[in-house]
Amino acid sequence: MIFDLNLGLGTILLLLVALAASSLRILREYERGVVFMLGRFWKVKGPGLIIVLPGIQQMVKVDLRVVTLDVPAQDVISRDNVSVKVNAIIFFRVIDPQKAIIQVENYLVATSQLAQTTLRAVLGKHELDEMLAERERLNLDVQQILDAQTDGWGIKVANVEIKHIDLNESMIRAIARQAEAERERRAKVIHAEGEKQAAESLMNAAEMLSRQPAAMQLRYLQTLTQIAGDKASTIVFPVPVDLLKGLLDGLSHPPRT
Repeated sequence: MIFDLNLGLGTILLLLVALAASSLRILREYERGVVFMLGRFWKVKGPGLIIVLPGIQQMVKVDLRVVTLDVPAQDVISRDNVSVKVNAIIFFRVIDPQKAIIQVENYLVATSQLAQTTLRAVLGKHELDEMLAERERLNLDVQQILDAQTDGWGIKVANVEIKHIDLNESMIRAIARQAEAERERRAKVIHAEGEKQAAESLMNAAEMLSRQPAAMQLRYLQTLTQIAGDKASTIVFPVPVDLLKGLLDGLSHPPRT
């Protein structure tokens, strides 16, 4: 009789130990436990050692670390009717575990689906040139829209990065031709601007020389010096007009005897 009593007490003690062990939970620093009491929300616990009563309480773990979500490539038609494939990456984290568990069935799947539709909607409002040149602004637009829509789920979207914008071969060739034409246009504009500046400089120099006859003579002598240093076989020296004028005046009016 005593043996049966001891056996019964030992069994009860083992059951109590097993019950106590099963009621203990350890949550890491980045984890929280959303605890339900008989199906109703009770409180958010953690981190550290917590107790969950088996059969009465249930706990759902929530990871508070930043989640990196890869958005699959989406078919987007730009505002100028160009079809492209765009994929992106989203960085978000749970800031309210209660909302993340109660307000949405699966916040990871919901955020992924919302990101795909938002990416198509935002990029479809812009032309292809804007997608290629203003990626930072588009990233910010998508991030702000996602952050506002996921706020009710207890999720904070920290950043959105558009990874690739894939174009078909014909569009790539068209963009290359456009870029080449733009480079040629800039080269012609720069050349024309240089010609204009050179013409203005020559005009200013001519005006200055015309106001200073002595400067004209100095320039003439400098030119003769440069020509004299040339190793050409035949050199033609220009004669100043003033010298010819004086010579012609002397011939037309000879001295009287």
